[in-house]
Amino acid sequence: MEGAAPKPAKARPGRPRKAPAPPPPWVDAFLDMMVAERGASANTREAYRRDLTDVAAFLRQSGLGGLDNASSDDLRAYLAHLAADRIKEKSAVKTVARRLSALRQYYKFLVSEGHRAEDPASVLDTPKQGRSLPKILTEADVGALLTAAARLGAPEGRRLNALLEVLYATGLRVSELVGLPMNALGRDGRALIVRGKGGKERLVPLSAPAREAVEAYLPDRPYFMTKGREGKQGGFLFPSRATSGALTRQRFGQLLKDLAIMAGLDPAKVSPHVLRHCFATHLLDHGADLRSVQKMLGHADIGTTQIYTHVVGERLRRTVEEHHPLSAAKKGKRG
Repeated sequence: MEGAAPKPAKARPGRPRKAPAPPPPWVDAFLDMMVAERGASANTREAYRRDLTDVAAFLRQSGLGGLDNASSDDLRAYLAHLAADRIKEKSAVKTVARRLSALRQYYKFLVSEGHRAEDPASVLDTPKQGRSLPKILTEADVGALLTAAARLGAPEGRRLNALLEVLYATGLRVSELVGLPMNALGRDGRALIVRGKGGKERLVPLSAPAREAVEAYLPDRPYFMTKGREGKQGGFLFPSRATSGALTRQRFGQLLKDLAIMAGLDPAKVSPHVLRHCFATHLLDHGADLRSVQKMLGHADIGTTQIYTHVVGERLRRTVEEHHPLSAAKKGKRG
């Protein structure tokens, strides 16, 4: 009947409306500890928050209680649910492993602070994951990117060229690159002082092409600043009109993919992190020692850097198989 008040919609049976889950009581204290004592970045802090909130939501919706009083069996149920939910995704094992790592650190914190007597995550098994080799581009591919960037004009082009040259010359993490302060550039411009994970500083040399690209870009820095916000934006080597005052990781990744198309490369294979892998692998290809590469990459453990030796070894193996006169591949062609 026209004018009648609408009837309230009926809730679907078996699908209760989800109320926003409040964060577990000790999560914020744990995250503050990670930042203050272990130097966790804002991105790492947010990742831990998402992981722990997801676990807490599952436990609450499954009627298993809260995160802070969960048992080992409760956590096993969550990990099994997570693995089953992502069974078709390639990232399933990595996701489970990352969530388990967050849980282990969280419960160690609760035990150390006296909020729990035992650690329910200590008896959980880490899922096995194969060690995948980093994806890299050939030196010719990187050369094509650099050539395409060098041809760009205008302030945007010169900034992108400087970003790319610095990235390939130093192997910085993308967050380190876009967040470089202006004073990271030494007086002679021959090296960068980089503050990496855990607030640790390292000195990374700049190649001549990178120095030239930065020098060509510097007069354009004011173009990327907004009048009235120079104080915030001016502190960055690569300022931006974005809220943060610096170029964002997402924007740089997008610009890099656009450049890949210009260079005739598959944009899906090009990213800031791939260029970090290229930096390390190409250095080792040309005889650099592993310890030097470790220091420039900012790896705390040389075992992390050693993955690049596997990349080099795999490429050498393929080269022998494809080109040695007695290889199986050659025999197949002769047959």
